Amino acid sequence: MRAARMVAGLGVAVLAGVVAAVGAGAAPASAHVTVNPREATQGGYAKLAFRVPNERDNASTTKVEVNIPPETAIASVSVRPTPGWTATVERGKLPTPLKAHGEDITEAVVKITWTAAAGSEVKPGQFQEFEVSAGPLPEVDRIVFKALQTYSNNEIVRWIEEPAAAGGEEPEHPAPVLKLAKAAATASATPPAAENANASLAGSTEDTDDGGNGLATAAGLAGLVAGLAGLVFGVLAWRRAGSAGAS
Repeated sequence: MRAARMVAGLGVAVLAGVVAAVGAGAAPASAHVTVNPREATQGGYAKLAFRVPNERDNASTTKVEVNIPPETAIASVSVRPTPGWTATVERGKLPTPLKAHGEDITEAVVKITWTAAAGSEVKPGQFQEFEVSAGPLPEVDRIVFKALQTYSNNEIVRWIEEPAAAGGEEPEHPAPVLKLAKAAATASATPPAAENANASLAGSTEDTDDGGNGLATAAGLAGLVAGLAGLVFGVLAWRRAGSAGAS
């Protein structure tokens, strides 16, 4: 009995340890400022939402700044109004002009600042999304949007650290990153002349097939007639042979 109790007690202890370990592993990681979607296509347009969670228990988020690096500049950036927030767009000169719609773009949006009106702050346990429309997206692997988050207690959290290399440890305050994939190559259209030639070839094949089917049908009918004629002749010959034997 004592051994059974010891085994039962050991089992309870092991179970408690497993539950604690699972609980520790399932604990939510610190929320970060992110850009959504996380991926887009080079040369295309995208609606980007910068998601800003409040990580403090005793302060509200009152201001958010997002920087667009000039080296990965975007020709056109427009801001979607966020109720209760004022957006300020700052433009700057580009080190290298962009080509867009046949024109040289020498300056572009380099920073957007959203400031909350009284009562519209992101309170503890909440998050807010700030949307922009951007494009054409540059032909690079990624854009790193360095962001600053200001709280009502004047604390500023700088989400500006570059992402870690593959397999590396994530930084404490990673910047929002938009990955950019190359546009899929489109198949070249078939020239009209080739389409007409293909259509003519298909028509010729269909005509040939129809003619072949007609010949086969005619041959089949001829064979059937010949077979019936042979049967008739055979029956007549059998009857004549029977009559001759009877006489």
